[in-house]
Amino acid sequence: MIKRAIVRFTGAVQGVGFRPFVYKLANRYGLKGFVLNDGKGVVIEVEGEEEVIKDFILSIHKEKPTLANIFSQSVEIFENLKNYKEFKILESVNTMEKEVFILPDISTCDDCLKELFNPKDRRYLYPFTNCTNCGPRFSITEKLPYDRKNTTMKSFHMCKDCLEEYNDPSNRRFHAQPNACPVCGPNIFLHTKDRKLIAKSIKAIEFLKDFILNGDIVAVKGIGGFHLVCDATNDKAVNLLRERKKRFEKPFAVMFKDIDQIKNYTLVSYVEEITILSSEKPIVIVKKKENTDLSELIAPDLDKIGVFLPYSPLHHILFKFVNKPLVMTSANVSEEPIVKDNDEAFEKLSYFTDYILTHNRDIKNRVDDSVVFCVKDKTFFIRRSRGYAPLPVKLPFKLKSKVLAVGGHQKVTIALGIDDKAYISQHIGDLETLASQETFEETIYTFFNIYNFYPDIIVSDLHPNYYSTKWAKNFSMKNGVKHIQVQHHYAHGLSLMADNHIKEEKILTVCWDGTGYGLDGNLWGGEFLIVDYENFERVFHFDYFKLIGGEKAVKEPRRVALSILFKILGKDSLNLNLPTLNEFSENEISSLYTIWEKNINTPLSSSVGRLFDAVSSLLGIKQVLSYEGQSGMIMEGLYDYTVKDFYSFDLKNGKIVYDSLFIDLIQDKSDTRIKVSRFINTLVKIILDVSKNFELKVGFSGGVFQNKVLLTLLMNNDKNKSFLYHRSVPPNDGGIALGQVVFNQF
Repeated sequence: MIKRAIVRFTGAVQGVGFRPFVYKLANRYGLKGFVLNDGKGVVIEVEGEEEVIKDFILSIHKEKPTLANIFSQSVEIFENLKNYKEFKILESVNTMEKEVFILPDISTCDDCLKELFNPKDRRYLYPFTNCTNCGPRFSITEKLPYDRKNTTMKSFHMCKDCLEEYNDPSNRRFHAQPNACPVCGPNIFLHTKDRKLIAKSIKAIEFLKDFILNGDIVAVKGIGGFHLVCDATNDKAVNLLRERKKRFEKPFAVMFKDIDQIKNYTLVSYVEEITILSSEKPIVIVKKKENTDLSELIAPDLDKIGVFLPYSPLHHILFKFVNKPLVMTSANVSEEPIVKDNDEAFEKLSYFTDYILTHNRDIKNRVDDSVVFCVKDKTFFIRRSRGYAPLPVKLPFKLKSKVLAVGGHQKVTIALGIDDKAYISQHIGDLETLASQETFEETIYTFFNIYNFYPDIIVSDLHPNYYSTKWAKNFSMKNGVKHIQVQHHYAHGLSLMADNHIKEEKILTVCWDGTGYGLDGNLWGGEFLIVDYENFERVFHFDYFKLIGGEKAVKEPRRVALSILFKILGKDSLNLNLPTLNEFSENEISSLYTIWEKNINTPLSSSVGRLFDAVSSLLGIKQVLSYEGQSGMIMEGLYDYTVKDFYSFDLKNGKIVYDSLFIDLIQDKSDTRIKVSRFINTLVKIILDVSKNFELKVGFSGGVFQNKVLLTLLMNNDKNKSFLYHRSVPPNDGGIALGQVVFNQF
């Protein structure tokens, strides 16, 4: 019997070639009707035999475009017919309610690459080649629905050839919103740093090649912002970049021409290779090979580097001319967001660069590169951004309210909680500067606008001095929106639960990081919490130690080590011959002891991140940090998997007492690698021993669990394969907005 069906799909179903796919499929099945985009997703109305309609719907699921991701489906069957004569693709319908998932920016597909390097193709070496299967998405989107008029491509009017492709359902560029060619689309322009035009189009790349090979520093505008670029095999160029950026040791990411070139310089596992080659094209942290021509200044003191592949046509064209690995690091002033606009580039980047390559396609939403690392068969985020954001994380239940979560203070992301999804923003960064604070607010209102969203509740961290907390309080007071504050490490635990789709049970969260404001006013960071969606219990934590000088101690491991020596050995520690003590004069040590003893600017901390720093200082590895987590990263590279023993410790009244650990460490006459290995083994032993006290699933969150060695050892000791790790968000503070979204919402 002939029936009429209305089928609705939500998810990543716009901008992925879904409508032309449905058009072809409907014609294959002989169905009549239409398909269109609306604010919620895709609507299909068809008439035909009921069994044929069922087969048609089943085929949608089986054959859908690679980039499509269906979250939900509804089907209504009607007896009354409208007697459609053909199947059409109709114009989008704009509705107030927005549930469509904006796709992340997608790396160049193979079909576009073939055209890009085909001298006979009209898009030969055109830096803005794209189609329905690839190209910019989120970075150019101003609002929904995802139509050209709602993107930064609206000012480029398609030529006759492009318009024919755009309107042809059989063409892979059908309704590809950024569709363009050299005749009608954006172009690139190479300037000196004081705005003098040197060349445009492919000539600009030819000049750029010469400048890079000459050792110059260039800024290149990409998909989500500018990169600072130089020859990664040229020590002078890399050192010059470090001097200009005042970024003396923090590692740079390196872009390679292809996977074979990456393998020439690094040791890549099977999982790492798959991740590097994925359509998201993230930066992947991998082990370096020794004795290559890659500059040692790329990642000083580290045995790993961040590698990634070209993900835009411009990158691919650049590597056609420059057959060398290139430093490709986010272009920004220290602690500020990535630069995205042309005027901003000339204003802020001229000090760092010799030349600036711009283009005239505006970037609406700045998007940093994503960073991941792999352990065994699992991939972990360090930064979830380009290629992944702003795809939502599916929650294990529907939320009671619409929630805005504003994250913490470092590695900030924000999130909107709508129904059973958390729409998590791209990486915003640390909220230290006015520019980063403006980007934080800009991101919030961009998400409000895109999703036509207004919160019932705003959730922030407990720390009273975080900018995000102050902003949330101010927004709450001005707009009458309820404001809730959630303890930092509890938010980590909630994030882990939501990330693993845990609904009703409690879990034991091991939450180790650098710092977080505790309920007792102290700085937590070495926590064992029993967590559910309504509350938490702090069942174990590392014994407190004092941070001499407060914030100074966060940047100076020697101060943390000195404090622990004072705590464990008192003045007797001053007679020891240790690298830490050699960092200070006798007068300085005496003065710091008085400060420690009288509790002058010495906040209490339980942070495992700071314990890594203390061990680093005591072993002479690092006394002053150039970037967050530096000591832990260096120690990770020193670990020896043949070392199986560990130092002693005590578990007393909910505290992990580490006095004997440090005494063992000080007395240990082994080499540095063995001592580092025993320390990390001790941390694993502590986790295993504490976990035995609770019949609960055990999970891990916090920045310390970016340590690849620590995660490897935990996986090796996970006999029941029941340990919980993050999947969709980073274990660091980039994941806490997800936890804030789900607090007390079940």
